[in-house]
Amino acid sequence: MLWFRLFLPFAGAYFLSYLYRTANAVIGPVLSDELKLGAGDLGLLTSAYFLTFAAAQLPLGMLLDRFGARRVESALLLVAAAGATTFALGQSIGELAVGRGLIGVGVSACLMAAFKAFSLSFPVDRQASLTGWIMTSGGLGALAATAPLEAALQLTGWRDIFFVLAALTLIVASWLFASVPEEKGTSPPEALTTQWQGVKAVFGSAHFWRFAPLGLCLTGGFMAVQSLWSISWLMQVNGHTRALAADHMAGMSAAMLLAYVLIGLLATALARRGIKPVQLLGAGLGLSLVTLALIVSGVGTQSYLLWLAYGSFSSFGTLAYSQAAAGFPLALSGRANTAFNLMVFTGAFGVQWGLGLLIDLLQGCGQSVATAHRSAFLFLFAAQSASLMWFWIGGRRRR
Repeated sequence: MLWFRLFLPFAGAYFLSYLYRTANAVIGPVLSDELKLGAGDLGLLTSAYFLTFAAAQLPLGMLLDRFGARRVESALLLVAAAGATTFALGQSIGELAVGRGLIGVGVSACLMAAFKAFSLSFPVDRQASLTGWIMTSGGLGALAATAPLEAALQLTGWRDIFFVLAALTLIVASWLFASVPEEKGTSPPEALTTQWQGVKAVFGSAHFWRFAPLGLCLTGGFMAVQSLWSISWLMQVNGHTRALAADHMAGMSAAMLLAYVLIGLLATALARRGIKPVQLLGAGLGLSLVTLALIVSGVGTQSYLLWLAYGSFSSFGTLAYSQAAAGFPLALSGRANTAFNLMVFTGAFGVQWGLGLLIDLLQGCGQSVATAHRSAFLFLFAAQSASLMWFWIGGRRRR
């Protein structure tokens, strides 16, 4: 059955991609203690994943068009396995950053390759549900990187965990190469010069730049918080233990998972009733800002519920992919998606490292670690609010 031969291998790859992405939120405090890392060092180390992931996006679109999702994805997963092994063996921040960067390159195709394979193998009316389900597999990966990962750390060291992840990545790479059917009957790929003209057309579009700040600040910013600074906030500001902070993140990941499922099931039906995906996008991200403001202000007494709400509403950012691509011809949709993905992961890298640098700077100026975290998150909130305002203004101009 095509579902099992094609969907499940890509779902397994995206599960690992999200697990790698968010693992340092739980492992970060252990790395800081073992290697004596400051907030800026930890932010740079963790964000190396986002930097190389972002750098891979534009050439990735052309590679997928030329060689197909099966070959590109399975080959890159070998790079991810090598990165996980390098990370497990690393003895310095430089070696760990190299490993983390190789992981970012290796999993850079997990979502885009799945989208391409689905578009060639399934009818159009199934694309929305498939997108929801593949995002669900990523949500499961994020969930595995919280309380389950914390439990694993109680049994073994973080190095052993990454050796196991490297082995699992090799298994998924082999599974994907052996199971996914070879693409047949597609048109010859465009010349490289023609493909680059399409990339330039995407980046020269006002439609694209209406959504790009959302990717940079909101979706990318949420990734940075989820994959590192959430645990740091809960421990340094709220005073939770690492285990309790991981429980909070497990709840947030479960809420994200539910949100992805509901988006996949309900988005099409709501559109038929006049509630367009672009409206869901704006409303969801607006509510994510409200919950972030409550978290930062400390007004809400139920921090656990606020983090659940923050994960749920931030999940609506996934709708920006299809909405950004909708403004371009079908032939450019892949490049539009990878261009938007470039914005997302560039933002995740900048926010993750930038928050660490800002926290270190503010502590150097005399602020306590908790106050420095709060000030840094306020800066993030301001940037995200500006990007959402830009999105709303762009929508009014179009009307």
